[in-house]
Amino acid sequence: MPESFLHSLVTLTPEGVWHWFRGAPLQVVVTILAGVVLRWLALRSIKRVVRITLAKSDARRSHEPGRVGRAGNALAAAAGIDRERHRQRTLTMSSLLRSSATFVIALVTILTVMSAVGLDLAPLLATAGVGGVALGFGAQSLVKDFLSGIFMILEDQYGVGDVVDTGEAIGTVEEVSLRVTRLRDGSGVVWYIRNGEIIRIGNKSQGWSTAIVDLPVSYAENIERAVAVIRTVMKELDEDPAFADLLLEEPNVVGVESITGNVVTIRVIAKTAPEQQYGVSREIRERVKTAFDEHGIKAPVMTPFGPAGGTP
Repeated sequence: MPESFLHSLVTLTPEGVWHWFRGAPLQVVVTILAGVVLRWLALRSIKRVVRITLAKSDARRSHEPGRVGRAGNALAAAAGIDRERHRQRTLTMSSLLRSSATFVIALVTILTVMSAVGLDLAPLLATAGVGGVALGFGAQSLVKDFLSGIFMILEDQYGVGDVVDTGEAIGTVEEVSLRVTRLRDGSGVVWYIRNGEIIRIGNKSQGWSTAIVDLPVSYAENIERAVAVIRTVMKELDEDPAFADLLLEEPNVVGVESITGNVVTIRVIAKTAPEQQYGVSREIRERVKTAFDEHGIKAPVMTPFGPAGGTP
């Protein structure tokens, strides 16, 4: 250690210490304290905004008309307006805002401290600018993924548990992050899809689903009688308590869809809760088959040599 420095330490007076401290050291301390206080205020404000947003959302939904009954409950959960889903989306954006605020405040604080101690920031900023441009070109796909993830979360395009079609894969969403979306398809295969690569998305779990059931009968049968039997079955199905939360309204018998050879196809359309159309379709076919047997309505007989005249 140089003798001059030791001598300066020994001969340093309280007035000299204060004169030295109220220069750059004091500015550094004030800058760091200001950064800490500003970060605390920013995080506190974000937390308060999130709390107020969740409270208003709960109050609005608790007093919102038209959310009663089986259809209202099913649509409320399916349209992404249930409390838990909104809460998760809000907390995700809150976490992103907190991280962004911390990064910006820390960066400004560090640069201010460096300037206060006499470091030349021009070469550093120039180097950072060149590095930022290079990083932007090299990581543009990563930036695209993050931006797409932010907009997907903000717009609530889909959430965990939704069945979606991303174009690359169809499956149930297991995780949504800012960079990738994880799906599991019907075969159990897990797909990791970058958010920036998703051009279009089809959500099968929002709103409602439609069950389209085509029921074939013999050409020789009385169509009005067959349609009447089917409508009776649909009314019974709609009144069944087991299907109160699956059917949004009574299934509609739209009439004859097609006539081919000795086959007359009668179509039924049922509006169901999301992802329940397959089970409802199976139940409709089973009940209509039983009703046809009870009323003696015959199904078409298919032979390898053409129509069989509608009789077995």
